[in-house]
Amino acid sequence: MEKIKTFFTEGRDFSKNIGIELLEVHWGYAKAKLKITEFHLNQAGVAHGGAIFTLADFAFAVASNSFGKVSLAINTSISFIHAGKLGDELIAEAKLVDESNRLGTYEVIITNGEKKIAFFTGTVYKTSRDVLSE
Repeated sequence: MEKIKTFFTEGRDFSKNIGIELLEVHWGYAKAKLKITEFHLNQAGVAHGGAIFTLADFAFAVASNSFGKVSLAINTSISFIHAGKLGDELIAEAKLVDESNRLGTYEVIITNGEKKIAFFTGTVYKTSRDVLSE
């Protein structure tokens, strides 16, 4: 697991450039956080949906690749429930829901410690390529 965690924290990933931090990774599970700053706000003064989606998508990517094989998103969906606000520390927890030989389905819950901010689901196609050889 440590090699997978290093791969996602030291890679060329867009998510680290906006401040996402990977907290945990286990088989089929990942937890990440993002502290909402001025940079992450939209014109309405709340967390931009794209920032929240990126946090969820990152946790989803780590969880789905935690088995060591490259897994690529083929479908995602997000529902925004409450607004993220300046100073919030958003936590995304991604969990494997079900899988077959080639597909894996995950759910990601994003919270701010008090409320559920968003609910994300995603399906990946599992390749035979090794993550760490990429």
